[in-house]
Amino acid sequence: MELTQTTINDLMAQLGSTGGYLYLPSDLEPQDLTDLLASTYGTPRTLVLDGFTDPTVDESRGAALLAPFEDRAVKIRAWAFGDQWIGAGTARDAEGAERPVLVIARREVPEPLQPVPDCSPDKVVDWMQQLIQVTGWTHPAQRPGLDWAEVESRLGTALPSDYKRMVETFGEGAFDAFLDLIQEPWTNLEEDGLLIWAGTEHEDLYCWRTEGQDPDRWPVVVRSFDGEDVPFDCQAAEFVCRILIDPHHPFTMAHYFDTHWFMNYQDG
Repeated sequence: MELTQTTINDLMAQLGSTGGYLYLPSDLEPQDLTDLLASTYGTPRTLVLDGFTDPTVDESRGAALLAPFEDRAVKIRAWAFGDQWIGAGTARDAEGAERPVLVIARREVPEPLQPVPDCSPDKVVDWMQQLIQVTGWTHPAQRPGLDWAEVESRLGTALPSDYKRMVETFGEGAFDAFLDLIQEPWTNLEEDGLLIWAGTEHEDLYCWRTEGQDPDRWPVVVRSFDGEDVPFDCQAAEFVCRILIDPHHPFTMAHYFDTHWFMNYQDG
């Protein structure tokens, strides 16, 4: 079988919108299948690796893709796409042979999260707690013992407290497998008064304008791939919350994902 995007489209059409699964020819390279799907649906989430299922997998994270294989799944990656779960990888067939598989399952589309309204100055919002809720994060803190004094000494500046909580909580990875959370801010744009704390595969850089003595009052600035600076009067955690769930935000990710997660790179 020659594996092309057209081939995959035809296979998915065979499975139909209600779902199903197909064992594919053994000589097909499973990674090629994953790569082609990723080129359309983005970075996948790992459900099963080396026969071990991620214990956090539930109905909201693609568990329906595993049902056809019982305990025979070897490696399954998953994508959420509208009202479908799409999965690819390998599983053992009835004879015990490990073969590439493509699987589709129905997905309950959750009610969209509403953007948190702009708050009056006298109302305090814990944006990190909002971000934890938006992403459904249930893991323990990933970098609780980080020595910020050493990091800040190396950078020559204190850092915003909400950013430090993000790194301590989520660790190294990306929101929706798209927005990379930098573990130590970059000073590449220091001459422009900008410090980079995140970036995307579209080459947008998320920065602070380091004006004033209080880092918790530094505004976010997006340096777009074409060099334009777009300012936002908010902190990093609020900015991430809003681009995840507000479809009207100029840098929204809500058009691409209707559930949100943080992909920790250490979890693979």
